[in-house]
Amino acid sequence: MAKSLTAGELRVEDQDTLVQKLKEAKEELFNLRFQSATGQLESHGRLRAVRREIARIYTVMRERELGIITVEKESSDG
Repeated sequence: MAKSLTAGELRVEDQDTLVQKLKEAKEELFNLRFQSATGQLESHGRLRAVRREIARIYTVMRERELGIITVEKESSDG
């Protein structure tokens, strides 16, 4: 995950994609923490960015659960 995802980008994704992105972000966070513990981490700012990305994904998932937002399906007219 090279770039940070915005909440708007996440809101248009389906549930399976969100779960996959959450899994990838958690794996990246684990690897970054491991690098930090062993003194190999070069970009400490990335830790913060990944944690925020995980929080955004959880927020969008919770909004859907509460019905605050809904997934807008693209209609195929034709």
